This record gives sequence, structure tokens and C-alpha cells, in this order.
Amino acid sequence: MKTNTTFKLLALAVGLSLAGFAQASTQPLPKDLPAYGPEKPLPTPQIQQRTLPNGLTVWVVPREGLPKVNVELAVLGGTAADDPKTPAISAMMARLLDEGTATRSSRQIAEQLQSIGGDYRSGAYADAVTVRASALASHAPELLALVADTAMHPSFPAKEVALAQANAMQELKVQEADPDWQAQRAFDHAAFGAHPYARDALNEASVQASNPGALRALHDARFQPDRALLVIVGRIDADQAFKLASEQFGGWKSDGKALAATAPAPHQTSPDRLIVPRAGAVQSNIRYGRPVIAASNPDFIPLTVADTILGGGFTSRITQDIREDKGYSYSPFSQFDAQRAGGSALARVDVRNEVTGATLTELAKLYDSMATQAPSEEELTGAKRLVGGIYLLRNQIQGALTATIAGYWIDGLPPDFLGRYVAEANKVTADQVQAMGRKYFAARDQSIVVVGDPKAIDAQLKPFGTFEVFKP
Repeated sequence: MKTNTTFKLLALAVGLSLAGFAQASTQPLPKDLPAYGPEKPLPTPQIQQRTLPNGLTVWVVPREGLPKVNVELAVLGGTAADDPKTPAISAMMARLLDEGTATRSSRQIAEQLQSIGGDYRSGAYADAVTVRASALASHAPELLALVADTAMHPSFPAKEVALAQANAMQELKVQEADPDWQAQRAFDHAAFGAHPYARDALNEASVQASNPGALRALHDARFQPDRALLVIVGRIDADQAFKLASEQFGGWKSDGKALAATAPAPHQTSPDRLIVPRAGAVQSNIRYGRPVIAASNPDFIPLTVADTILGGGFTSRITQDIREDKGYSYSPFSQFDAQRAGGSALARVDVRNEVTGATLTELAKLYDSMATQAPSEEELTGAKRLVGGIYLLRNQIQGALTATIAGYWIDGLPPDFLGRYVAEANKVTADQVQAMGRKYFAARDQSIVVVGDPKAIDAQLKPFGTFEVFKP
């Protein structure tokens, strides 16, 4: 579910906001500072689990704090399960879940959410469709009833569908003009090829095919209780939460038709060289990376730490070299996205035209250094503290904790992974980081995607191979 991306982007934001502090901290620290204290046990939320007779998995985390309840319903089968002729059509289905049911209009849904202090979001990811909602704890029964109604009985009113189609067509035009979006689409093609993970974005065919009948059929085929998880987190008694789940979702029936599992994504491919022409562009948008592993792979946590050292924080090798030393880019970084059937690792660097080639040379050196240059104690400790700190900081937020728990289930990870993540990250060694460098970061194995003006950068790209024009 690309959960790891959120952590990396948050880490980058925190790092950049502390840039001034980082600059100041280069001064020697006083010699009499005390050593770090001993590691303290990490508080781990206890997930209480039940399975309803219809196969729905329910996880509950009672939590003190704000008088609020967060709910997430995750149903396996997202954009990776869509027909290749209508990619990401499940995204259209998901966005319309709260636009009307058999008994509620979109206005009634909005008014009820407002009356209970509620919030509602739905969307489709590669491996699942999710509904995320929250409300005041005193209105938990109404919240669960509303989520159940929109998930089980959406009506896809013709007027709402037509409006969503019109909005989606406008969004497509905006995306096509966005070099970041163009770069990511081309990179996904390079990393995943014909695998469904490369088809996670709508196109005109998908939007036009999203009529009410097609969306109802897609919903009925996809939404089955025996491949769904309901997470309830907040100030609520576990017995009450299970009772509400049974009352609202117990009548949900499965048609017995199993959804085919997504085939494993490639974890290694021949590297591509792709250019997306953007005449007149004054900068190049570079994506540099390759497919890697699924979230359930044993390398998940060591690779997370290694990627943090490479480009996941302000003191990372990429940031210190390309931003601080060379001044090529303001916010270069790397990210590791692990999902249910596979993943990718890439650097995202946007630079002015005249240093495009020089940036690619630096990236090759930095990537190869992950195998040849062991992380210093400072690098390793800093990366592990950043990984753990961002994880703990993010999951103090109740809605984020709910999403994390659901995301792990979607990615095929066990519920106890929530409590093991930080402890296992702290065990990663310098040897493991170098092993990740050898397995995943060799420069020769990385695809290169550039969005830019060919007239301005073609000569700089020649040393890196023959670049083909990407045509989606």
C-alpha cells in the first residue's frame, strides 16, 4: 500500500524543516554531554482480533485520549485487479461510495457526517479499496452504520457519476501537464513492465467506461466480506466495537467467487533508459531506480534502513552530496515502496538542465557506495533513530495508526508487525546495509527516467546509454 513512502516523505519534510538546525549542529558538541540513556521499552498497541461468521476480519484497538473513533474498512482487490483495458477503474468506483446509497443521498451522508463530527474518505490503491472514516466516540454507532451502508449498498446515482467523470477528465489534463506525474508513470513502466502495478492511474477509457451499471458490477464483484478487514481504533470498549461490527456488517454476504491473487511483481528487470520530452523545460525531472521486494520479504526492514542512509533523510548521502555539496537540487531524496506483490526503490531528483548529466554521474557513485562504503556508526545510528522516530511519531496520530494497521494487513504482514518494526530496525547492522547495497543498489541495475527538453539535455545523456521516448 506504499505505506513506507509516507514515512519517507514525512522524514524528508522533518529534515528540511530542521535544515537550519542541521547546519548549526556541524559545530563540535560540548565534551561533557551525557551519553544516550538506555533504550526504553516501546509501547505497543494491543490489537484484539475476531472473525465474523461471514469471514470479515475485525481488529480493534481501544485507546485513551481524544474522544474519537477511527475506522478503516479495507477490501482486497484494487487497481492491480482491474481490467487492463480500463486501468484504475476501481478508483472511480471508490470515489463514488459516499455519493449515495439505497437509503441515503449524498447530501444526507454529508449532513450526517457533519452532525457526528465525522470525516470520510475512500480510495483505491494497488492492492485494495479502502474506506477511512472518523467521528466523536459518542457517535460510534452512527459512524459504523454509515460506513457499512456506503460500503455495502452504494447506488452510484447517474448524476453523481456524470459529475465524477467530468472532474476526472479535468484531473487527467492536469496530470498530463505535471512532470512529476509523467516521470512516475514512466518509471512504473520501467520497473514493472506489463505487471498490473504499472497500471495504477486512470485514463480516458477508464473514465468513459465508468457508467453506473459498470461501477455497480465492479463493486458487487470486489466487495466481499471474506477478503475484507475492519479496523476500529479509539476511545471505545472492545466488546462494544465487536458488537457494532457484528450488527452493521454481520449481514454482508459473499457470493463465493474468489478474486485471483495478483501475480508477484518482478524484483529485477533489465534497466531501461527513458525520456519523456518536455519542450522548453528549464529543468530535468529524474527518476533513478528499480523494482525490489514485497513488504513480506525478510529484507523489508534492512532495506528500509539502507534506503534511509542513501536518501531517506536530511543527513543522507544523496542529500549531503547532491544538495549540500554540489547544489544541484533543493530536495533530492530516495524512497522505497513495498506492497503486497512487490515494490520499487528509486531516487527522485529535479535539477536544472545544465547539471542533468552531472547529477546522473553522482547518483551512480552514491548508489554503488552502498555496497563499497560501509555506513559509519553515526550514519547507521542516525538512520535507525530516524526510522524509529518517524514511525512512532506518525503512529501517535490515531488516524495514522488505523491506516498503518490496515496497510500491514493489505501488504500481507501479521498484526504483531506493528510492535516488531522499531525493534527489528534497531537490530540492523552495517553488514546488512552493505548486503542491501549489493543486492539492490548497484548502479548498473538502475533504470533512468528523465522528463525534460531533449534539445537541452540529449548530449549529457549519451554517456548513460540510448534513451527511448516513452509513449504510454
